[in-house]
Amino acid sequence: MALQIAPVFAVPLAQAFLPEPQALNAELRQLLLDREAQGGKYANATPSLKQQAGVFESDFELFSWPERCIQQLKAFCWTSLGEALRDVNGYSAAEMQRIEIFSHTWFHVTRDGGFTVLHTHPMASWSGVYCVTPGASVADRPESGVLRFHNPHYYSNYFMDAGNARQQAPYHHGTWSIMLQPGQLVLFPSWLQHEVLPFYGHDERITIAFNCWFGIKPALRR
Repeated sequence: MALQIAPVFAVPLAQAFLPEPQALNAELRQLLLDREAQGGKYANATPSLKQQAGVFESDFELFSWPERCIQQLKAFCWTSLGEALRDVNGYSAAEMQRIEIFSHTWFHVTRDGGFTVLHTHPMASWSGVYCVTPGASVADRPESGVLRFHNPHYYSNYFMDAGNARQQAPYHHGTWSIMLQPGQLVLFPSWLQHEVLPFYGHDERITIAFNCWFGIKPALRR
């Protein structure tokens, strides 16, 4: 029999790109900077993580805003998330119609030196990050503003030798880093540890994030 290797205990990480995001992102950028400028009215009053200098975090009501650009982005995010749920769980079309989504949604504006510490998102099953603008990083900082995920197999590198030192993805050790692009959406399990490395630039890095949990509506009786 031929040898078979399977990626058991794999972590699903999905990515999607909004087609031609320039116009929508320009609207989003202006709106979010205007709301940031209003200070405490839209800021998160009780952040779960220590807020770092150079980072503005909004409250968790972003996708309830009525502005067209927000609702357009919400539709794109929820459609992409629905596709990920369907594919990972093997749901049928009828089952997908019964799933209802609950969420917290917010935005970050990060300026020079700002970062987000390593963390997870308890009490949610899926999380996502959408990039409005990655910001213009200085040339000598190649990891500026990188979104970094950490391997959850905590013991995988306790013993390293020639047998496992060069394992390729998806079996590799260490971290998985993403340099976000405008219009890019990243979806991942909420339990997966992640962080944002310090951003070094002269403008702003703007992202929109969400945590989601789900219910199933009762089947309709005929």
